[in-house]
Amino acid sequence: MNILIKSATIIDSKSEFHNQTLDLLIEEGRIAQIGTSLANPNNYKEIALENLHISQGWFDSSVSFGEPGFEERETIENGLTTAALSGFTTVAMNANSYPIIDTSSDIAFVASKARAHAVNLLPIGALTRNSEGIDLAELYDMKSAGAVVFYDYKKSIANANLMKIALQYASNFNGLICSFPNDNKIAGKGVMNEHVTSTTLGLKGIPALAEELQVARDLFILEYTGGKLHIPTISTAKSVDLIREAKAKKLDVTCSVAIHNLILDDSVLTDFNTHYKVLPPLRTPNDISALIEGVKDGTIDMVTTDHNPLNIEEKKVEFDYAAYGTIGLESAFGALQQIFTLKKTIEVLTKGKQRFGAEHSTLNIGNAANITLFNPDTKYTFSASDIISKSKNAIFEGTSLKGKVYGIINNNQLVLK
Repeated sequence: MNILIKSATIIDSKSEFHNQTLDLLIEEGRIAQIGTSLANPNNYKEIALENLHISQGWFDSSVSFGEPGFEERETIENGLTTAALSGFTTVAMNANSYPIIDTSSDIAFVASKARAHAVNLLPIGALTRNSEGIDLAELYDMKSAGAVVFYDYKKSIANANLMKIALQYASNFNGLICSFPNDNKIAGKGVMNEHVTSTTLGLKGIPALAEELQVARDLFILEYTGGKLHIPTISTAKSVDLIREAKAKKLDVTCSVAIHNLILDDSVLTDFNTHYKVLPPLRTPNDISALIEGVKDGTIDMVTTDHNPLNIEEKKVEFDYAAYGTIGLESAFGALQQIFTLKKTIEVLTKGKQRFGAEHSTLNIGNAANITLFNPDTKYTFSASDIISKSKNAIFEGTSLKGKVYGIINNNQLVLK
């Protein structure tokens, strides 16, 4: 693939060309030249787009595609295309399919489905067999087959000893263990954040304590065992404090936050819109402030869309019975620019690659072209026409966003809208 990108503003703090508007010549999938008014003697395809900006390709540490088993929600093929047109060149796919991805052959199947795509798919293996929280899955075999981390998606490990053994065992092959922060006994039958709004609406609440107890427990276990721990999608101010203290102790822990938990609080639930039913639940403005500060100071290592397509039968029901989850790939960039500067937005969209074993390629001459193309200034209202996913459960539908993605260049391929 040979391409000449014209007049693109480079946003990459690791590049010597950061903040400069230049041309990029890409030959055979690598950046051959970067400069002003580059010639095109070989008549390569030229890309010249309005207010074009480019950065390193973006990364999402938590997406769900359904396949195998839930293809009516989403397929791997369309899911990866959605990721590409949303600016992501690498995504880590959760194991919450049917069957659960908990063997080396499952990992091989997922990898084979994505092999020829422009987007890199990193398979996540289940931590326990069938994600039931009873026995460890085939962690080493899955690691050998290409699994990047081990995680029972949205299911916490109630057995503290099982978490201890998982961390000890995985440390033998440098495996990364993920633990969803939710104590099921404390959360009970709650369906939203336990606060003033839940009382007003008459809905059962999930206390912040349910998350914080699990975070504290897992950090104590990590301090005892060693190993590598990732805590996905934290949502409370106290969780940020606990992880900040753990990092001060030099524990090998990272964490993420879902984009919607950085922007929306539980007050939006007053009309019982099930698009807002997510796990962890939307919390309070105080929690949002602490989470944003955690992203800014590096306590929170990465943001995620926590993209989870669900079909209409799972969402268009009474709030108590609706499934948890939202799609988020398509709205990620525009939503983040509502709270962060462009530089910070790109920084958080490109963090986390090393932790998940993804390739990291800066925008410098000689490097592989792993590039996201976008216009950061387009303002619009996110609507159904912006959704590429098969499922339409979008938490940001009807929300004013800023910034649109043109596409990506990766794996010697170009994907443009």
